Amino acid sequence: MIYCVVPKAMADTLYPTMVEHYKDDENVTVIVDRREFDRRARRGRSELPDAVAQRRIVRDRRRARVAGDLLPLANG
Repeated sequence: MIYCVVPKAMADTLYPTMVEHYKDDENVTVIVDRREFDRRARRGRSELPDAVAQRRIVRDRRRARVAGDLLPLANG
């Protein structure tokens, strides 16, 4: 299934045209985008005040390596 997504701002003019264009193709469905905002947008992620958001530190959560050299492999 293929979805042809029409932006909401252009739906009045573009939607009927696209439906007519793809009417013979059963694999294509024309839909109108109904999202109000991009949920992945940077500004929408945090509700923290700017002063707090600027001080935020993103840390690497991987375990630190053990200091020193590796032991020699046993010959087998």
